[in-house]
Amino acid sequence: MLGLPGMRTLMILMLFARLPASAAGMVLTLHVAVGMKRGYGAAGLVGGVATVGIALGAPVMGRVVDRYGLRPMLVLTTVGEAAFWLTARHMSYPVLLACAFAGGFLVLPAMSIGRQAIAALVPVDLRRTAYSLDSVSVELTYMVGPAMAVLLATQVSTGVATIGVGGTVVAAGVALFVVNPRVRAAHEQAHGSERIPRREWLTARMVGVYAVGAGAVFVLAGTDVTMVAALRAADQLDWTGAVVAVICVASAAGGLVHGAVQRSLPQVTLMALLGLLVIPVGLFAGQWWMLALALVPSSAMCAPTVAATGEEVSRLAPPSMRGEATGLQSSAFTLGAATGSPLVGFVVDHSSAAWGFAVAGIGGVLVAGAAWALGAGRTARTPISAGSPS
Repeated sequence: MLGLPGMRTLMILMLFARLPASAAGMVLTLHVAVGMKRGYGAAGLVGGVATVGIALGAPVMGRVVDRYGLRPMLVLTTVGEAAFWLTARHMSYPVLLACAFAGGFLVLPAMSIGRQAIAALVPVDLRRTAYSLDSVSVELTYMVGPAMAVLLATQVSTGVATIGVGGTVVAAGVALFVVNPRVRAAHEQAHGSERIPRREWLTARMVGVYAVGAGAVFVLAGTDVTMVAALRAADQLDWTGAVVAVICVASAAGGLVHGAVQRSLPQVTLMALLGLLVIPVGLFAGQWWMLALALVPSSAMCAPTVAATGEEVSRLAPPSMRGEATGLQSSAFTLGAATGSPLVGFVVDHSSAAWGFAVAGIGGVLVAGAAWALGAGRTARTPISAGSPS
């Protein structure tokens, strides 16, 4: 797979291009809560507004790619997002709150671009490997980005951290503009910009695939919140970084195995296992190392589940609508994160960390059941238009 023309460049480029997105949430939280001294509630409100913008903007930017190509969208999002971050340090809180929606709406959609490029560059029989490696790359980015954000914000200033995010956005946007990765394969160009009615491709099966993506991120977001609460209750918060490193390595290992095998588990099964394996984790939350080991099995299901949704979206979406389809997938991920953290956090506040893990896992199992009912668990035939030429 890495021997395919353009794949090594794409993987390296996407590893770098995702850094701003991985650091943005942490920088925004620290800037409002610490730099502006407004507290974490105010920071959460700004983050929530930005999240709404991201969820609404992702499919719109995908539609721009479908109709006008990648470069016009890159200009729009790079200029828009960079303008937000480079001026954020000078905004008052009300202005920042109002501009957060626009900043989210115009986020450079590096995740979506990577998934579209993989579908264009990689034949169907190698896409599981490609999307699995992409998920591993995401894990590496999220091990580096937030840590860099915290280091810059705490050791220098939150204002400088916002400028750092803005500068990284510009660098990523320019690099993507220069490389201009293909978002459609050569044999797919014949379809041109033909608009296919949404009802023809946004089927119940596709909705089920999006549900799996949202459910996976719901479980992960809920697990993150509960993990911090459990470590705090055990007075071992200083070990958070070690636990995060263990679960990221476990997720990456799971992704490598998923990409290496000839036949992997269906996405609904992976989703169900992700949820089921999280439910009992609270029983082992007494010591940080026990918690880390207890999270390894569920974490190993993380990257495979996310990779499976990317593979399935590329299989079901027509090439001329792939940008909008992957944008909706990004919106599903955002929705999962936006519901998982507050809902599970509310449960933890009113009960215990053990119940937080249980609710996060049960939510994932319920989503897996709903996705199966919608048909996402069945083996889908690959549409000719979305795969290799026949």
